[in-house]
Amino acid sequence: MNKAQVKAIVTGGASGLGKATVQNVIQSGGMAAIFDLNEEKGEALAAELGKGAAFFRTDVTDPEETEQNLAAARHWMGGLNTVINCAGIGTPGKVVSKNGPLPLEQFEKVLKVNLTGTFNVIRLAAAFMQQNEPDAQGEQGVIVNTASVAAFEGQIGQAAYSASKGGVAAMTLPLAREFASAGIRVMAIAPGLIDTPMFEGLPAAAKETLAQGVPFPKRLGRPEEYAMLVQHIIENPLLNGEVIRLDGAIRMQPK
Repeated sequence: MNKAQVKAIVTGGASGLGKATVQNVIQSGGMAAIFDLNEEKGEALAAELGKGAAFFRTDVTDPEETEQNLAAARHWMGGLNTVINCAGIGTPGKVVSKNGPLPLEQFEKVLKVNLTGTFNVIRLAAAFMQQNEPDAQGEQGVIVNTASVAAFEGQIGQAAYSASKGGVAAMTLPLAREFASAGIRVMAIAPGLIDTPMFEGLPAAAKETLAQGVPFPKRLGRPEEYAMLVQHIIENPLLNGEVIRLDGAIRMQPK
């Protein structure tokens, strides 16, 4: 797909990986609908980027709201051919701590946002994409989901997060196989340590310690590097049904 033809929905698009992706889409000549819960940041980003971007306050776990906003965003853009799912939470917690067993609702919430929310957007967006006119290669859409290296090397306290991101990684291939007949590609990116708002509360020394654990380059990843990979996935028609690690060769330790 040509980057200038992109009409994308980006969940979690008001900050971090999602924000960088929205910025990249607009700078490349495409259009982007920002789906996020943070109205202040979402509206500000849309205003900053101009007519190619619009904000839709969206809870990706709410099926009715998500469907309504997908339809509205599709109408506003005059189509929908790309979805990038970045919405997610990373609430940590040991399964059994000094306070006792992890509250079940905490585990369920992480799965609901990270896995069910991602699937909710996919199922609704894919139904719209299947109505698109195929391009010269027969392509009708591209879906990029966000997994994590925690899907493969989850640390202590990441049982819920790892389970949710492992689910995102595991459904990549079956989704790609199902949607192949409709010309819709499905990919996932598994970021390592990326300098997003999740790390904002850490002092510089703590960030540097984390960075030293990355073989090369010895630094935290940048959101724009995630966005660069998204752009390549969109433009490269042979990328399908795979999870790409974006991690500087890091392999996470138990803690």
